[in-house]
Amino acid sequence: MSTTESHDEATAVDPNAVNITINGRSVSAVKGEMIIAAADRTADFIPRFCYHPRMKPVGMCRQCLVEVEGPRGPMMVVSCMTPVADGQVVRTDTDQVKQAQEGVLELLLANHPLDCPVCDKGGECPLQDQAFSHGPGESRYVEEKRHYEKPIPISDLVFLDRERCILCDRCTRFANEVAGDPLISFTHRGNNTQVLTFPDEPFASYFSGNTVQICPVGALTAQPYRFKARPWDLEERESTCTTCSVGCRIAVQSSRDELVRYQGVDSDPVNWGWLCDRGRFNFQSVSSDDRVTTPHVRDGQTLVETTWVDALSRAAQLISSASGKVALLGGARGTNEDAWAWAQLADLAKFKMRDAQMGDGLPARVFSYPQATIDAACSAPTIILLAPDLKEELPVLYLRVRDAVEKGRSRIVEITSHDSGLTKYAWKSVHHEPGHQLDAVRATLADTDIAAQLAKGPVVVIAGRSSLAESEANIMAALDTIVGSVAHVSVLPALRRGNVRGALSVGLAPTDGNDATHILKSAVTGDIECLVLLGSDPLSDHPDADLVRRAFASVRNIIAVDMFMNQSVQSASVVLPAAAFGEKNGTTTNLEGRVTNVAQKVTPRGTSRPDWMIAIELAHALGRDIPLTRVEEVQAHMMTSIPQMQTENVAVALRRNGIVVPTVASAASSAAVTPVGTRNSYEFRLVSGRKLYDKATGTTASRSLVNLADSAAVYVHPQDLERIGKSDGASVRVSSSSGAIALPVHASSAVVRGTAFVPFNLAGADVRELIRHDQAVTDVRIEGI
Repeated sequence: MSTTESHDEATAVDPNAVNITINGRSVSAVKGEMIIAAADRTADFIPRFCYHPRMKPVGMCRQCLVEVEGPRGPMMVVSCMTPVADGQVVRTDTDQVKQAQEGVLELLLANHPLDCPVCDKGGECPLQDQAFSHGPGESRYVEEKRHYEKPIPISDLVFLDRERCILCDRCTRFANEVAGDPLISFTHRGNNTQVLTFPDEPFASYFSGNTVQICPVGALTAQPYRFKARPWDLEERESTCTTCSVGCRIAVQSSRDELVRYQGVDSDPVNWGWLCDRGRFNFQSVSSDDRVTTPHVRDGQTLVETTWVDALSRAAQLISSASGKVALLGGARGTNEDAWAWAQLADLAKFKMRDAQMGDGLPARVFSYPQATIDAACSAPTIILLAPDLKEELPVLYLRVRDAVEKGRSRIVEITSHDSGLTKYAWKSVHHEPGHQLDAVRATLADTDIAAQLAKGPVVVIAGRSSLAESEANIMAALDTIVGSVAHVSVLPALRRGNVRGALSVGLAPTDGNDATHILKSAVTGDIECLVLLGSDPLSDHPDADLVRRAFASVRNIIAVDMFMNQSVQSASVVLPAAAFGEKNGTTTNLEGRVTNVAQKVTPRGTSRPDWMIAIELAHALGRDIPLTRVEEVQAHMMTSIPQMQTENVAVALRRNGIVVPTVASAASSAAVTPVGTRNSYEFRLVSGRKLYDKATGTTASRSLVNLADSAAVYVHPQDLERIGKSDGASVRVSSSSGAIALPVHASSAVVRGTAFVPFNLAGADVRELIRHDQAVTDVRIEGI
């Protein structure tokens, strides 16, 4: 290659790049970009209220007016609606622009109440700030301001003050464009225009808290934060939410050493600033009065408080007396450092049985497939959903996938036994009965239209446990078939628990088939004498309730490391109080393998300690030394076993968008799939999946969330309800070969004919009484009572 050719390639101009001038300074921009977005990369701030970089511009507020040179001279344009053009000259600070912005602010303040001292937005209010920086300084309006009833609770979490609303359209656009829940809208006309919900329809969106965060005034406020603190009273650290495995970036805010608010942080590869309401508001559980704050040991039939020295000594005695018949269950609640420390203890003490899951996920070998990131999934031409309802279990991933479909980047091929939140956005939705995923996958891949779509480019499979009432082997067999048949395919594991991928990756993955179910079976047969629960509650979470009860009845001793006295912890011989989220530093790994930091913001309650510290102190009590005393030392030792983490700027990266760490996992063959026979026409095949709000401890211990969960019920197709011969809402008896429960029955077109859907872990009758771990599928009868 000649020198001239090399020089030409090095100086090649991006065909989409344009140069504009803002206030006399040259700015590089991209074709199609709006002027306001280009200006945000400079020191020239353009005021705005309606504009948000993650939503379509609408030009509602007119506050972002700028002056642009045109063929007929300078003219004022709305910068959030005007795209850049090469050679464009923009001025943001002329007298005409300032006068126009002052006029806009004067009109906005004409009816806006002057209640900043009692408004929750005071001190962080864009209207307040811009009234000072761009406003006229005084108002000419002396007339009576309009008044509305205030505040109106438009949901259990969000309050509306219509007097403060400036009609910026942010909340309504978010609800419609981003969340797909158009439950809040403009009503009336002209001067009477206002934001309201529809009659008898509350703002029951899983993402309603985002409208509070993006509201530029105090029109929308969050019930859990109302009158709790002022912005200047808050201390803040950026962290990562561990409510589920998406790993949304958040700002953890505290006042007087108490968590008072989480705010979404815009992480481009992950959450774009959005949070689900469960992740946003469950901070209340950290300061719950029900927290376990001191160690407990069993004295007869009761648990009594004791010292850490006594509790650790007793725990060490129980472990030593078990002669190696010890198993660890859990670990996905904590940080990577917590899981690594417990894995080190298990290795030193030769505990072979361990599992961070609870029989409700997928085998760790799901990480041995080519892995996809969230960004890769949301830019792939085709997304295959072989997963649970993302809106219920991984809500912000649902938002990202929905956005990919709505923007035309991706098409969804859904293979499911129950309609999900993404069904209405799916290009093709293939329904099947539980146990027949493999048949459905084969038929789907044989479809000529789908085959043509799959050939258009990279394919990402979002794979997870779609029903807890059937074997995980069914999902893995279907996934094996897709990966083996489709070119350029990768997998995004949709495992629900917060740090499950991290815990499995740093040493708490089962080996030789010793997963959670096998551990519980071993406890039943006497092969496990001491069970260590790491933030897990098998009596509530494992799909086979009967197996767990028999295991707990058989095992000699249980050591629980937890924050709450849940059902399983109450059965323990020793309870060690663990520090909660926000009370410890460390790292976490999300579902795509992205490692980010978790930050401590408040002091641990009582004498509770981080899990890693408990593991190290317990190892010392067992006579096996782990010579580490600080979380930074634990993290450094942990990272020596992860080559991808050996980078110079790792500490900085963990506090931004993180580092994607590939997981090395065994590529062992899939477990044998038990052939599933034809369903008796009189019976229904059971489907059981999780809802966003259930009996999870973080939900029940949060005052604002505890009443949002539904009660248990069985849902069938409307035509199947006619066959049962019962009216909607009537009580029925649902029975399987292993148990029976009474539930109200409801008709739902989201349910496949011949199947029955019962949500998992809700108040009321427990669906787990119908499920057994050794059955590939669960068939039930539904009869009137």
